[in-house]
Amino acid sequence: MKRILIAASVLLLSLFMFTGCTNRADNGYELDYLVLVNKLNPLPDDWEGKIKTVNFTNTVGNNVEVEKRAYDAYLKLKKDLKKEGIYVDLDSARRSIAEQQQIIEDFTEQYGADYTAKVVAKPGYSEHHTGLALDLYLIIDGVNVDENEDMMQYPEIWKVIHEKLDDYGFILRYLPDKEHITGYAYEPWHIRYVNDKEIAKEIMEKGITFEGYLGTVNETEVSIDYGKSVLYTKAELDEVFTRIKCQFASWKGVELHALRYAGDTCNNDENLAWLNSINGTNYSRIIEVFSDFHTPKDGFGTMEADHDYTDYQWWLACGEDGDWDIVSFGY
Repeated sequence: MKRILIAASVLLLSLFMFTGCTNRADNGYELDYLVLVNKLNPLPDDWEGKIKTVNFTNTVGNNVEVEKRAYDAYLKLKKDLKKEGIYVDLDSARRSIAEQQQIIEDFTEQYGADYTAKVVAKPGYSEHHTGLALDLYLIIDGVNVDENEDMMQYPEIWKVIHEKLDDYGFILRYLPDKEHITGYAYEPWHIRYVNDKEIAKEIMEKGITFEGYLGTVNETEVSIDYGKSVLYTKAELDEVFTRIKCQFASWKGVELHALRYAGDTCNNDENLAWLNSINGTNYSRIIEVFSDFHTPKDGFGTMEADHDYTDYQWWLACGEDGDWDIVSFGY
C-alpha cells in the first residue's frame, strides 16, 4: 500500500509547484537542526515562519519541499549512491501544519476517525513539518519503486544506503524494534537530517534513536514472548506487538520492558462478544497481550508513580480489513 500520508498530501502540495528550485524565508535564517518533533513534542511555534526550503519535482511528477541544507546534503548522498549503482529520489519531505490538517480531514471522511487516528500524525506533531525528515524511494532498472511493500523487498539496498547516511549528516529515524520510543514502525526509507556528521555518526554507530541521543527517554529493550500459538503467525503477533509499542511512545516517561502473548484460549466467543459490545463493532478475531512497564517518578495519568506494573492487559481485535485495533487495556 502506498504510504498514505504522502499520497494524501499531493492535493495541497500542488499549490507550491515551481519550475526549478526556489528558496523561501531568506532573511534572518536560524534553525535548530536537533529539534525533536514526535507524538509528545510539537513543532516550535515560530518554525514555519523562518525555515528556508527548496522545491523540486521528483521522477513521478510530484512536488517536494525540503529544508535547503537538508536538500544540499541529500544531493551529495544521492550522487554517492549513484556510484554504487543505487538510484533514489524523494517521495516526501516538508508538510505544513495546514496540509497535515487537510490530510486528517480527507482521511476521516474517507476511512473514518478511528482508522485516521492510527495512521495519520496529529497536525503539529509530524516530523515532516520540520523539512528535515526525508522519505526516499528507489529507482530499480528505471522503474520507480515507491510503495512500502515493494521497497521492503530490497533490504540489501537499504543496508548500503544506511551505511552512508552519517557521512552526509543524516540518521535513520525509525529503527526496528524501537516503536515504543519513536511511536512508528521500522521505515528504512525515512531519514532525518541533523546537520552534524559527528552527531549522525554517534547515533548510527550506537544504533540508538534520536530520542535516546537527546536524552528525552531511557532507551529500554523490550522482551517479547510469542508463546505457542496455532491461531496466529509470528508476523501477525508482531503486528499486534507493534501497535501496543507505538501506544507506549505517547505515554510520557513510561518505560516498556516486556510483552507476552496471553495464549490462544483468550480467543473465544465470550471475549469476542465483549469486545464487539464496547464500540458496537463486528470483529472476528481477538488477541490478549500482557505487558510489564515502569512509570515515571511523577506518575502517569491515574497510575502509581515510580512503580513496576506487571501483567497489564491489552485486548486487540480485527475484522475484515485485517487491521488490529486496541479495544481495551488495563487491569
